[in-house]
Amino acid sequence: MPLLRLSDQERDGLQQLLADGPFAKEQCRIQALLWLAAGQPVQGIADVLGVSCRTVYSWVQRFHERPDLDWGGRLADAPRSGRPPTALGIIDPLIAEVIDGDPRQLGYRSTGWTNRLLRRYLREVHHLTVSRRSVSRALARLGIRWKRPRHQLDLRPDTWRQSKGGSNAASRGVCAPCC
Repeated sequence: MPLLRLSDQERDGLQQLLADGPFAKEQCRIQALLWLAAGQPVQGIADVLGVSCRTVYSWVQRFHERPDLDWGGRLADAPRSGRPPTALGIIDPLIAEVIDGDPRQLGYRSTGWTNRLLRRYLREVHHLTVSRRSVSRALARLGIRWKRPRHQLDLRPDTWRQSKGGSNAASRGVCAPCC
């Protein structure tokens, strides 16, 4: 009889925590190396960890190729290509310092900040080219939300139908008497 019984929900929750924890990848790799050193077969380790055999072999190869690094460095992912996240955290204070001000004071011909205008400001003043999404995310991190103003340009008086030649009673839902 097992010492601990887990429901399906508890088991799924623990597996999710193991898979998404801050050091989940490193823990998997450490466990795989320890099991390999204990003589466990690669196929069995791959099945338990939910990876391919090729992945386990890659972890072993990476561990052997980096003897000069510390333990964490030997197990860490290699640097990957791609654009670095340049806007994350950098544009937040820059936006925060101008968002409450009037863009006209900085020479812009607008009475309020828009995403496009913030991107223009960051490009012209701070020499940062950022995407619309980066600005939107920075605004969300800063807790800033705005909507376009809703203009009510066509407010009609109650008697507007009469001035156009119609019956005012129809606009109020009152039916004309039938003959």
